[in-house]
Amino acid sequence: MNAIPAKVAGVGEVIMVVPTPDGVVNELVLAAAAIAGVDRVFCVGGAQAVGALAYGTQTIPAVDKIVGPGNIFVATAKREVFGTVGIDMIAGPSEILVICDGKTDPDWIAMDLFSQAEHDEQAQSILISPDADFLDAVEASINKLLPTMERAGIIATSMTDRAALIHVADLSEAARVSNRIAPEHLELSVEDPENLVDEIRHAGAIFMGRYTAEALGDYCAGPNHVLPTSGDGAFLLSSGGL
Repeated sequence: MNAIPAKVAGVGEVIMVVPTPDGVVNELVLAAAAIAGVDRVFCVGGAQAVGALAYGTQTIPAVDKIVGPGNIFVATAKREVFGTVGIDMIAGPSEILVICDGKTDPDWIAMDLFSQAEHDEQAQSILISPDADFLDAVEASINKLLPTMERAGIIATSMTDRAALIHVADLSEAARVSNRIAPEHLELSVEDPENLVDEIRHAGAIFMGRYTAEALGDYCAGPNHVLPTSGDGAFLLSSGGL
């Protein structure tokens, strides 16, 4: 997700670090890296990968800039090495905010909220709607679908500690609340997303319409998906989006 912007910027050598749990290399990830023009790949991840790239090791060269997402350990490591190397931003935990008019299948919305909650117990999932009955329906879908999720424990903690279902007067108020939050991922799950998007000022990536799930941005769409979190979208320009 960073190789294409790096190539456009004229970076001479692009190095990727990728975790390989249990020593298993994902061949699809390597194929994507080759297509995107990555020059070298090292099978290491986490804070240790950030340290290796910043200071160099016997096998991994020191680089000029470290970019990309990660958990709290990766984000903290990037903060620590900033100055020795350049970084893009301190990002995370992941966020999703869904504005819905109440006409989308509540199971779909529940799953969209899970798509970020499963990343991290500190991830934040928010739904805003002018339809109070719909909020209740989504809560019922959350309770129904959660036991079927592979990462149910992480999702449950995230949803319990960090999630919110917010009732507003209308979609314009929903947009104002969203602008205050400046979410990393914003879904406009409404009848006329092109009209509502004119009221959005701050968001990392915007997903338009009922059939544009945020997971498309994680895995399928767009050249870059490194996005501002924790309200940073109010002042950081992002190269992601739909």
